[in-house]
Amino acid sequence: MSIQIYIDGVFRPKEEAKVSVFDHGYLYGDGVFEGTRAYNGRIFKLQEHLERLYESARHILLDIPLSMEEMKEATLETVRRNNLHDAYIRTVVSRGAGDLGLDPRKCTRASMVIIADKISLFPQEFYDRGLEVVTAVTRQRTADTMEPRIKSLNYLNNILVKIEAAQAGVMEAIVLNTQGYVVEGSGCNIFIINKNGELITPPPYLGILEGITRNTVIEIAGQEGLTVKELPFTRHDLYISRECFLTGTAAELIPVISIDRRTVGEGIPGAVTRNLMRKFHDYVQHNGTPVYP
Repeated sequence: MSIQIYIDGVFRPKEEAKVSVFDHGYLYGDGVFEGTRAYNGRIFKLQEHLERLYESARHILLDIPLSMEEMKEATLETVRRNNLHDAYIRTVVSRGAGDLGLDPRKCTRASMVIIADKISLFPQEFYDRGLEVVTAVTRQRTADTMEPRIKSLNYLNNILVKIEAAQAGVMEAIVLNTQGYVVEGSGCNIFIINKNGELITPPPYLGILEGITRNTVIEIAGQEGLTVKELPFTRHDLYISRECFLTGTAAELIPVISIDRRTVGEGIPGAVTRNLMRKFHDYVQHNGTPVYP
């Protein structure tokens, strides 16, 4: 059966789900989005994801036609319509149809799309044995040109990073900012374990998109008795780290075992990473907004 996609209040089969070619989300990347996950019939951190969606929209003066409560119910209903218990949910709000000019005032109403389907960002083997990654030449856009907390439809910078990874023969690349500090992956946050056994992740002020999975891992790590610090670090710190892993809604938590052909730790997922993976997977299975009564 074809998946059912929510478009502006109507559910349509995947084959009939269409938006206007004059939509400014398509023409100019003018819009915002969120990705959420359902586990075991519950949508994980739905409220936090919707709050970030509405904050992003407010920043770019994009009026979402639905209230947050209505958007929450539309999200739940999209998962129900597709009879999913484990799913990836993509919520997109674009400026809507206008003309070929840039002026957003020509777009009279925002357009909303919600898709619920399966996703596998990385094959299972990489969760078991870890990823090899490289550092990208493409740098993070500076915060004075694009606020990093806006999860916008303009992901070209991230795509260029992913292209670099593919050309290097790996599945992911790590991004630096213009000062040379490590910030994130193509679409995920990054953590390292340093020589003192501390869990280190870049602070938001460096220009990262502060991930909801990232913040969940920080919370779990604290409960596990780990010392967690948000500190700037460079490629040197990556190269000498004891462990490294990436986090994100789609990626979840995945180990890194090699960076620019330098082995991380013993070249296998480390004990801290493996424990956090187990704790995270247990946590998401039992927390979230119920989809089904």
